[in-house]
Amino acid sequence: MDTHLMFKKIRLFTPGPTPLLPAAQFAMAAADMHHRTPEFRALLKKVLAQLQVFANTESDVVLLSCSGTGAMEAAVTNLTSPGDRVLALSAGKFGERWTAIAKNFGCEVDVVSKPYGQTFSLDEVRAALKLETRCVYMQATETSTGVRHDVQAIARLLREAKSEALLVVDAITGLGTTHLDMDAWGVDVLIGGSQKAVMIPPGLAYLAVSDRAWERMDAVYNPRFYFDLRRERKNQANGESAFTPAVALIAGLGAALDYIAAQSAGDLAAGRDALINNAELCAQMMRAAAAVMGMATFASTPAAACTALVAPTGVESTAIVKDLKSRFGAIVADGQSEMKGQILRVAHLGFFDSLDTLAIIGALEQSLYALGVAKFSLGAGLTAAQQIYAGYQT
Repeated sequence: MDTHLMFKKIRLFTPGPTPLLPAAQFAMAAADMHHRTPEFRALLKKVLAQLQVFANTESDVVLLSCSGTGAMEAAVTNLTSPGDRVLALSAGKFGERWTAIAKNFGCEVDVVSKPYGQTFSLDEVRAALKLETRCVYMQATETSTGVRHDVQAIARLLREAKSEALLVVDAITGLGTTHLDMDAWGVDVLIGGSQKAVMIPPGLAYLAVSDRAWERMDAVYNPRFYFDLRRERKNQANGESAFTPAVALIAGLGAALDYIAAQSAGDLAAGRDALINNAELCAQMMRAAAAVMGMATFASTPAAACTALVAPTGVESTAIVKDLKSRFGAIVADGQSEMKGQILRVAHLGFFDSLDTLAIIGALEQSLYALGVAKFSLGAGLTAAQQIYAGYQT
């Protein structure tokens, strides 16, 4: 049968944007309030309080109308001066972004760089850390390669070294997929984004900021205007933003956080942990299935946000990505830049569950057969994933 004549439902399996939560879509559609009203002030204060719980911190949270990269820029401009020495821990495209942003604002950037798919050792970080290092920038999960970095270990290293460097973590795909404890570990800035685990469209980013980091802002002088975190903190404490906010997205974010809380009888912290555990389960299912289908996991320390898989011998990942879309309407992510054609990335963060994971595994089995590179029996990947699920339930 010609698959082009079959009915297909488009399904996103990309690590951002991710599938939208229907309740959030309804909230966004109904969000016709003005942002200088008591109704919006109440909404913003509620969402900021929820974000503290979601980020697992008592630190103040600032919400920005921008992509996650805007929050990354804010974490450089608000914490450094031109000429400051910073350390970027880079093992993928988003680690490289830290380096580029810091250089653009006049910082002297030391880099611990690892090949794609790997993570850095503590010895490498310790050797690169200097007395004058002002900030350390890293990812919790490197979405371009599917790698998980050890935030807790890096934070402990900085404490043991009695470093004055602030630890800034891009957790845009880490939040909601990885257990993070900002306050206990000693993370100074934790960054999240709206189009990831919180299941709404792109356009919002947020930063949880420690007292140490707020104090640093009084002593630095890199230029900032729209991304002035101190001004936003002052305004948002009163339920307002310094500039016109993305009202509909904030309403959708509130609905999404309510939904996460409702998964655990109204307890947002428990709902957050359930969301993380769900991502971990789906990632384990995908890795188990891929192994029997002859697709290696690319990351040395795989994240739960997404799984990066190496294309089987004899086919490029781009062909698999295209076949999944044309045959099933399933959209997964190819590798970025020079990794295109080598790996494909399947997401597990946010509004995905085990049934979605089984669906994409079944589709992947069919695509590998259609492309002539399958060396397994149909259903082998699904069986491996089902066994992971059954073991998790017991």
